[in-house]
Amino acid sequence: MTDTIDRDAVRAGLAAGDLVLVDALPETYYTTRHLPGAINLVADDVPAKAADLLPDKAAAIVTYCSNPACANSGQVAAQLERLGYTNVRKYAAGIEDWVEHGLPTESGQPA
Repeated sequence: MTDTIDRDAVRAGLAAGDLVLVDALPETYYTTRHLPGAINLVADDVPAKAADLLPDKAAAIVTYCSNPACANSGQVAAQLERLGYTNVRKYAAGIEDWVEHGLPTESGQPA
């Protein structure tokens, strides 16, 4: 089971520049709003895209989706772990928690 991370730890990791954020929501949601610097990777695309998007299997990776009821972030995290990523955590509260606390988001297409 994937460890979780809270909002304050995500903020600290972003400020330090030592987290890779993975938005596990479909591209339409990502385009509308995502956490700063997040990449978009949905569960169906993990096998084909993870190696290119996340080349460092030891990097601190944090997956997130909408809220605790959303399963997408857990699915992406579990797949990454099966592929050998060793430092994957899940921001279970998701982007809804982030926005509710007035934290910044970005919009736009995935790179």
